[in-house]
Amino acid sequence: LPGDVEFVEPSAGEWLASACAQCPGVELLDTLGQAAVDDLSADDAVTLLQQMQRAYHHYNFELSLIKVRQGTIEPLRFSHAVSEESELSHLIYLNGRPSEYLKLDDQISFFEAGHEPYTLAGARMPGLWSAFLTMNLERVFESYDPVVTGRNRIAGLPVQVVRLAPKEATKYGFVVWLEQSSGLLLRLDLIDESGALVEQYMGVELRVLPEPSRWLKSLAQAKLPRAVPVAQAYQAPQLDLGWAPGWLPEGFVIMSTDRHPLVGTDQVVDYMMISDGLVDVSIYLAAAEAPMGDELVRQGATSLLRMLNDHKVEVTVVGEVPVSTAQRIAESLHPLAKGSGHD
Repeated sequence: LPGDVEFVEPSAGEWLASACAQCPGVELLDTLGQAAVDDLSADDAVTLLQQMQRAYHHYNFELSLIKVRQGTIEPLRFSHAVSEESELSHLIYLNGRPSEYLKLDDQISFFEAGHEPYTLAGARMPGLWSAFLTMNLERVFESYDPVVTGRNRIAGLPVQVVRLAPKEATKYGFVVWLEQSSGLLLRLDLIDESGALVEQYMGVELRVLPEPSRWLKSLAQAKLPRAVPVAQAYQAPQLDLGWAPGWLPEGFVIMSTDRHPLVGTDQVVDYMMISDGLVDVSIYLAAAEAPMGDELVRQGATSLLRMLNDHKVEVTVVGEVPVSTAQRIAESLHPLAKGSGHD
């Protein structure tokens, strides 16, 4: 600089304003966020997901959100309260047939239209939103790679964005938006191999409360159906079935096998549940009662495939996997030995 010119160091605010000016249309927070994200690693993504799970158990909050799939929108409310005595979560669908779920410590009460209320001990609240909050991260990371992808805003709040990318293209990927200061989950997207949105949970309003809400505390004192252990509720004994899948997507293992009648019918089916720690898929085998064509129903991320396999057995696969994956699982099923009833 010339000798008569004094250099004045810009303030932090002036520096940030200048940085934003170099990127027209980019908000201040976006500029800051990208600068920080450039230095983040997979370890940081793991840390953010661990913080998400701690935050769920730590904060009193109410989150209004919508579930979007195939052009339909369902409003929900997810609430949480924690005290020295107990931890309480409540999920309610606000439109259509009443459905709500109450988790008190390790017991979950189910209230669904058309069914008597019941309580299970040791179960998990239904849906991927709840699965994300309680998943075994170490197991999930065996078949998904966590990556920090940026920062954004959800429901007017700054968020960190983390992607769980499947290690093979036979599964959906996931993108989560975590509130920056608390780590609370505000948005969850399921995406296909091309990155297209398949299903979405989107928070629209978050209220973090200094103490449990009065109505939620009253639920903790409500008289609920007597809790029944999961193993007692589903009394069909575990069996070594006479068939097995020849192929499963990476990370999936067999969690349960039994034989039981379908609800509302006398038809007995062989049942297998497989899981990768985040997504559960159900497989049913039954004797074909009549010639049938393949049937496929897809609702958002959930595929339901029914087909007659090469062994003339009716196979049904249901779960949050791509249609091609459901079909590959179904086609891979084979009898283990003669006399199993499926050859």
